[in-house]
Amino acid sequence: MVKILVVDDEQDIAELVAYNLSREGFATVKAYDGEAALNKVRLEKPDLLILDLMLPGMSGLDICKAIRANPETARLPIIMLTAKSDEFDKILGLEIGADDYITKPFSVKELMARVRSILRRVQEGKKQSVKENFEYDGLAINYVSCEVRVNGTPVSLSPTELKLLIFLSQHPGRVYSRNQIIDNVWGDDTFITDRAVDVHIRRLRSHIEKDMENPRYVLTVRGFGYKFADVK
Repeated sequence: MVKILVVDDEQDIAELVAYNLSREGFATVKAYDGEAALNKVRLEKPDLLILDLMLPGMSGLDICKAIRANPETARLPIIMLTAKSDEFDKILGLEIGADDYITKPFSVKELMARVRSILRRVQEGKKQSVKENFEYDGLAINYVSCEVRVNGTPVSLSPTELKLLIFLSQHPGRVYSRNQIIDNVWGDDTFITDRAVDVHIRRLRSHIEKDMENPRYVLTVRGFGYKFADVK
């Protein structure tokens, strides 16, 4: 059974989210502060984290950073809850490594749709590809184990970053618009914007590119979108 950790200092909200997740058939674990959240990530090993931005002591952004910095938890999918509607907070959360965000007050139905969408992406990323391995100019991807290496060094990517890299690398040289990337990486029931695509591309590049201003793997096609480099 899929296990989801819900972290929110407002216990009524945590209980509401956990109750609706249980109705959808998910196992749930709850935490009400940052320290407890990190302990439960370590002990409970959840499959997805729903994380409030504003927490006492350790903020949701700090928790997200800590999770992404630990190789054992770096790929844990994270949906960030925030009472702040300002775009800066949303983009900052994505840049730090959240896979999605939802602004309070939120629709439970919308949150459940996002949970299912992210879990589906994770499962699709684990499926065996026709081609198990991909190598190009120092970048190596194992599509089965989802391991990524750059010049022999392991790279930890979030589930969304990994899905982006797998999708683009499986179609080298082909240009995709942001909307096409959304359709293929996030799916039809998405709430992702064009701006969020750019943020995730930048996050991906920060992990695999030596020079983000002059990338050699994931390239920008001005006026249209992105592509993986032409593989000869």
